[in-house]
Amino acid sequence: MKVRYFEDTDTLLIELRDAPVTETRDLDENTVMDFDAKGNICSITIEHASVRADAPKFSFEKVAA
Repeated sequence: MKVRYFEDTDTLLIELRDAPVTETRDLDENTVMDFDAKGNICSITIEHASVRADAPKFSFEKVAA
């Protein structure tokens, strides 16, 4: 999984799997989800991410199983 934030466009890209995208769905005017042939989510793109999350910074925590 990769999470990338593009500050210049305020875009958050969450990549869940590296597979060819066969379908893209708009969840709303600022959120897009990409799916593979089996219907698995490949990625989520969120425009205006800092405003929508109401958070000025991003933090990530990996929790042990």
